[in-house]
Amino acid sequence: MERKQTLTLTPGAEYRGGITIKSPTELIAMREAGRVVAATIQVLVSSLEPGMKTKKLDAIASREIRRLGAAPAFKGYRGFPATICVSLNQEIVHGIPGERIIREGDIVSIDVGAVVDGFYADAAVTAPMGKVSPEGERLIETTRQSLEMGIRQAVVGNRVGDISVAVQRFAEGRGYGVVREYVGHGVGRALHEEPSIPNFGEPGKGPLLRPGMVIAIEPMLNVGGWQTRVLEDEWTVVTADGTLSAHFEHTIAITEEGPQVLTSLNGS
Repeated sequence: MERKQTLTLTPGAEYRGGITIKSPTELIAMREAGRVVAATIQVLVSSLEPGMKTKKLDAIASREIRRLGAAPAFKGYRGFPATICVSLNQEIVHGIPGERIIREGDIVSIDVGAVVDGFYADAAVTAPMGKVSPEGERLIETTRQSLEMGIRQAVVGNRVGDISVAVQRFAEGRGYGVVREYVGHGVGRALHEEPSIPNFGEPGKGPLLRPGMVIAIEPMLNVGGWQTRVLEDEWTVVTADGTLSAHFEHTIAITEEGPQVLTSLNGS
């Protein structure tokens, strides 16, 4: 039975299916976790070089997250064996770092999570390895812009569907498939909380956005169709048709002043 939605929310309280409202003190910890994630991603992207194994990126991430006083969010999560996810080319999400070689022209999606004082932050970026194809460049830029479109709708009084449709219309308007099986999510004392944040939907639908909510918006776009499949490692998700995919993500606090990107180095 669904809880009745109330008009007044107390920080730390839950409403409508377990969505949590963060207090100012809790948001301080989440901002710090976000700062760690942003700084780690910056180091990882600057470390990319042709010929490196994806497990080297994982080692760099583990070192950086711990050096900055946080704990990795992904290591051991539901059995995931690594600190970060590294997904190449047709891989969409959840790629396990290992012996795979990053080559010139690859597009590299990196997903990072960190925990500070029991609170999580989560972000992802897709970066080109050197000179990539025009198709890859356009995919990366469109996915990045689709995240921006979603963030613009993350304002008090909107609903989750307003974020979802903003991403979908922008991406599909440029000819890309929008992944449906994997979506954004709430973030807080758990890596994945309510509500789910799909990258497709209808305006005015879904949970109401209220001050103190924290969500991860993460569009995943494919050059081809939106369908996916999971590899034999039971983690790595790839495009069903073998086309390129890109992934961007930020953790966003919903505030009266507008959306605050917690996983940006400048926090705006």
